[in-house]
Amino acid sequence: MHTSKLVRFTAVSAIAALALTACSDSESTDSAANSDSSAASESADESGSDSESSNPADESQFPVTVEHALGETVIEEKPERVATVGWANHEVPLSFGIVPVGMSKSTWGDDDDNGIMPWTEDKLEELGAEEPVLFDETDGIPFEQVADTQPDVILAAYSGLTQEDYDTLSQIAPVVAYPDKPWTTSAYDMVSLDAAGLGLSAEAEELNADLKKQVEEAMAQYPELEGKKPLFTSFGGASSESQIGFYTLDDPRAGFLEEAGFETPEIVKEYTGNSDSFWEEVSAENPEQFEDVDFFISYSSGDEAADQQALEDMQADPLMSKIPAIAEGRVVFLEAGPLGAAANPSPLSIPWGIDDYFAELNTAFEAE
Repeated sequence: MHTSKLVRFTAVSAIAALALTACSDSESTDSAANSDSSAASESADESGSDSESSNPADESQFPVTVEHALGETVIEEKPERVATVGWANHEVPLSFGIVPVGMSKSTWGDDDDNGIMPWTEDKLEELGAEEPVLFDETDGIPFEQVADTQPDVILAAYSGLTQEDYDTLSQIAPVVAYPDKPWTTSAYDMVSLDAAGLGLSAEAEELNADLKKQVEEAMAQYPELEGKKPLFTSFGGASSESQIGFYTLDDPRAGFLEEAGFETPEIVKEYTGNSDSFWEEVSAENPEQFEDVDFFISYSSGDEAADQQALEDMQADPLMSKIPAIAEGRVVFLEAGPLGAAANPSPLSIPWGIDDYFAELNTAFEAE
């Protein structure tokens, strides 16, 4: 049996790319931690007035109860101080003009290494708001730092909270967690759940309708994409065995594409919901499993020449070359920057980057 050693689509690479959820090499000394804690308290005081003055929720809607995978959360009063953990949850209150007192630091895809994605920077500037406290979640939730912001509610509808994380955070403030499995919440469900915790469920319906309209209008600009079957993967390095990995529909990236109007390859349908994982790997020994894939989407290595070489290596490989999309070069490498991060959709990244995202995907067919 032939075993390819050229290119492997690895789960490790995928999880690294999913550090859309949190990844950084920074370390802190004890003195730096104390400094951060002090700064967090000061920033919490500064940000609190912004959050209080701009929350449009009606007091009469409270208390509200939000059910989720880790329990049931009751929010007795309208939250005035909002903290968020996990990927992009801060974009929900910001979409309603509520400035969080603290939010997760972006450590993947950030264009200027300030811990804030460009679409979030734009929104903060639009609101004339101070920068919230940034929680570095590289080594897990910084509970003390979150507590220092003195939140009334903690939003985490799209996150990887464990039960222990949830229980610890719940000692600080009521927590809104994910509806089913970690890191599988769609952008629209994130809006609905997080907004429910703010008492803004009706407003969430309007926001989601607007976001879906923007996606529909962007998709209409590229009729070549209609009905195409993408497979969202992540290229890795050489290995002793050849695997092809992909995100299932449980992952917001692949799920978003289907909802946007793309079709779904049979192998993705087959593996969706089969486990708690949003990423699956299968052997490339059976390339016919990928015959219906129209194009591959992968994160770039950051080096265009290296990406091209990886594609050429696959095209020369006895197994990979049997996959039509590989053989014909229909592979889109997303930049390892804001646009790549925007492929994991969120309420502020959709209006910021949806046109560019679909334009990039369309390059797979421009030469045809």
